Amino acid sequence: MGKRWHIRVHDEAKISLLERQAGVSSVVAQLLVARGVTDAKAARTFLDAKLNDLLDPAELPGVVEAADVIDAAVKAAKRIVIYGDYDADGMTATAILYRCLKLLGADVGYHAPNRMTDGYGLNNDALTKLAAHGAKLVITVDCGITSIEEAAHAKELGLELIITDHHQFGPALPDAAAIVHPRLPGRPYPFGELCGAAVAFKLAWALCQKASGSDRVSDRLRGFLLLAVGLAALGTVADVVPLVSENRILVRHGLFMLRDKPPPGIAALMRITGIDKKPALSSEDIGFTLAPRLNAAGRLGQAQLGVELMTTDSEERAQALAEYLHNLNDNRVSLERSIYLAAKKQAQEKFDPQADAALVLHHADWHPGVIGIVAGRLAEKYHRPVVMIAGESLGGRLAVGSARTAGGLNLYDALVSCADHLASYGGHAAAAGLKIKPSSVDAFRDAFREFAAREIDEQDRVAELHIDAESPLSQLNLGAIRQIEQLAPFGAANTRPLLCATGVQLAGPPKQMGGGNRHLTLRLKQHGAAIRAVGFGQGDSLEEIAALEDRLLDVAYRPVINDWQGRQSVEIHLVDWKVSADVAADVTTADA
Repeated sequence: MGKRWHIRVHDEAKISLLERQAGVSSVVAQLLVARGVTDAKAARTFLDAKLNDLLDPAELPGVVEAADVIDAAVKAAKRIVIYGDYDADGMTATAILYRCLKLLGADVGYHAPNRMTDGYGLNNDALTKLAAHGAKLVITVDCGITSIEEAAHAKELGLELIITDHHQFGPALPDAAAIVHPRLPGRPYPFGELCGAAVAFKLAWALCQKASGSDRVSDRLRGFLLLAVGLAALGTVADVVPLVSENRILVRHGLFMLRDKPPPGIAALMRITGIDKKPALSSEDIGFTLAPRLNAAGRLGQAQLGVELMTTDSEERAQALAEYLHNLNDNRVSLERSIYLAAKKQAQEKFDPQADAALVLHHADWHPGVIGIVAGRLAEKYHRPVVMIAGESLGGRLAVGSARTAGGLNLYDALVSCADHLASYGGHAAAAGLKIKPSSVDAFRDAFREFAAREIDEQDRVAELHIDAESPLSQLNLGAIRQIEQLAPFGAANTRPLLCATGVQLAGPPKQMGGGNRHLTLRLKQHGAAIRAVGFGQGDSLEEIAALEDRLLDVAYRPVINDWQGRQSVEIHLVDWKVSADVAADVTTADA
């Protein structure tokens, strides 16, 4: 089913006024207004994204209480264990707090859960083992906010517990010495969209202030905090939280830190992937190069190696770990591709992806570590919420599921409505996880699809593209794209501008590229101008678009600067295409 295109109608008066008052180009002013930034002060705040505009860590709910408990534990030489999560956000959060506490002289270790054996969140068996090995204080990062029973178990074991998290909480909160969370009930915080690594960074910042006896930290601790900004940026991009407000500031400055002063492990990973040769890092370099290699470790049960990569100061060990994670990611890509093809076949043979409000797919042999990625790809392809369930993966007792949304469905609410069929669940509106008895999958599928059918209107089952402007290919020069880059870093809630061009032709046969032929590469021409286009994740569309070689096309795309061996050129990332004759009556306009 084709996407609906909406081309913004621009308020020329607002654009002209912002251009004059903020001292920006008309292109930048137009894009800022489209993002709701209409006055000069807000524009400068957005574009400058100054590090000192970060909110004081003491404002984050629970930080002061947590810092007091941790400071006392450090001074009493108590054994502290950081209990992390197995995704890139959880790993970076663990690395930030571990490095901080080591620097402060704490007796500290970390536990990076195994996705297949420990599962998501606090685990009673793991807590029992930590207590048996001398732990006195456990600090969660990126998890724990729904762990009511596990918090009670920790208390029975004599463990003091601090929870730092950013996920959706339930009707009750765990019993803990302190809870650090940007949306803690009754504790308003101006920006509630921090990821786990950013929450850990704020706590580490507060600990450094406490150790320094001042809001202004010592030079040694300041050096650590700048390194931690880089790690927080990595976690922020990897967790796909909105890149606005504090998140934008962290990523904007964290990219510089990762480029200029990365931990040895990240430096080694950048060398192996070749992005160390780039003059500057982008959020896309994190999202498509660094984060997938960290996530591959977590997805395949090796999260502890991802944390070690970011905490080791040994150049030799850093290189070995980087090479291992790089190869592990290659294995993940191959595994993901095979499961994607099988899941797509199941969706098409057993369900109607265009008519059903949601898809719940299940197979006993799927690897639980990659089903979340596949669910996300299918959700994007069919514009439907998708739940992928890997059968009997935890000792034959429970199956594990990952859910990704599309069409506006709140996944957490959906799982709450289906709770009677689930052993456990957690997550947030856009991504969630669950555990379920294999015998309950059919009943859960029916309940989940019924909830989705009630919540998602028919019109919301068609993907929409909100296009910033129409721009012919001839206008795509380095100068114009460099102006657009002033709005970087790009990501969730601040996506790279989406443009369109009409009456475009193929300038040659399209080709597949990348591991498993996942991607598409082609050349497009329009009115004498030609440009290279890449369709990421669209390799399966090769035959479809090749058949249109004699037709005029309308294309939606994001312009980028490709930096290859020191030579810069403009290329476009293809998002959607239509035959020109078909699109004329379908394209609508929408106010900015």
